[in-house]
Amino acid sequence: MDVTLEFSARRTLGAFSYDASFTASSNEILVLYGHSGAGKSLTLQFIAGLLRPDRGRVVLRGATVFDSESRLNLPPQRRKVGYVVQELALFEHLSVAENVAFGLPRERDRAARVRELLGLLDISGFEDRRPSTLSGGQRQRVALARALAREAPLLLLDEPFSALDDALRNSMRRELLRLRTELGLTILFVTHDLREAHFLADRIAVFDGGRVLQLGAREDVFRRPASRRVAELTGVANIWEGVVTHVAPEAVTVNVKGASLRASPSVRAFVPGERVHAVVRAERVNLRRDMQAASSPRNLIPAEIVAEFAYGSSHVLQLQPEGPGPRIEIEIAARPYEVLNIASRKLFNVEIDPADVHLVPGEDRPGGAITA
Repeated sequence: MDVTLEFSARRTLGAFSYDASFTASSNEILVLYGHSGAGKSLTLQFIAGLLRPDRGRVVLRGATVFDSESRLNLPPQRRKVGYVVQELALFEHLSVAENVAFGLPRERDRAARVRELLGLLDISGFEDRRPSTLSGGQRQRVALARALAREAPLLLLDEPFSALDDALRNSMRRELLRLRTELGLTILFVTHDLREAHFLADRIAVFDGGRVLQLGAREDVFRRPASRRVAELTGVANIWEGVVTHVAPEAVTVNVKGASLRASPSVRAFVPGERVHAVVRAERVNLRRDMQAASSPRNLIPAEIVAEFAYGSSHVLQLQPEGPGPRIEIEIAARPYEVLNIASRKLFNVEIDPADVHLVPGEDRPGGAITA
């Protein structure tokens, strides 16, 4: 796959230290995910040329736009990137057409390019409107059209949908996927919203404290976090301290609060006696009405529901084992919740497939990012 972006940067800003590097490929959505202040927006500013790293290099489609060693630092207008920030920064005194055309080279047929982009984003007929007369979703489309006007291969989006309501956010996310497919864009998308990251990402870079803790395919990052900290940041509800008791080719057995749990073999080799964290996403846990013990290779823990929370389309349940074992959190969709008659029954067999028990070292290892 062709590489659109090669990025590495270091910068000290007061007490904050930034040090990150990664690449992004053509026709890819790379989500930069993490809490506020983790360094995600800084990354986009370094790439766009709005901030200068102390050290580093930025290469777009094989052309170097920043290199601290050779003191090369092209200004933003000479970097082939489209950039949309959370505040949108539309020019309120200009019409929609003038906003979209802003920055287009004068030799281009500006009117034709504007018509093309407004049609692409389904806002044809809005050319003469002022931004203040538009809805949130319409303003968002104008901002995207302006970012796309320069025909840049790289689109930088900094939490662009955070101010929209849920319905509009979902609509704009689908629109973005369509644009990526139709235009073959490489997109760097900043968000702290887990659902948004999961919906959009081909790959995810998890940021924390100015570092990339893990970079990999969406499912790898969510289901196989590289450390306890990544698990916490990506919303894993079940993170249990344990000790490895047995290692075999088909499974690793871990003692968690007196209960033996089987986990699938890991890329990392664990040894008996080693302290680990067993990581299980809440949506990967099942409930069984059958309370009989089974010879299934899956982990079965009889447990009682001690708390539950309804979220409309899903329910979150917290269960306490009848015997030894950790407190377990489960997320279950509304229909299975009704079929299992959970509202009137509290005791279930909790079933966890060993493939869904991911082990990470008991203490996060120092060093750079883990990539895949």
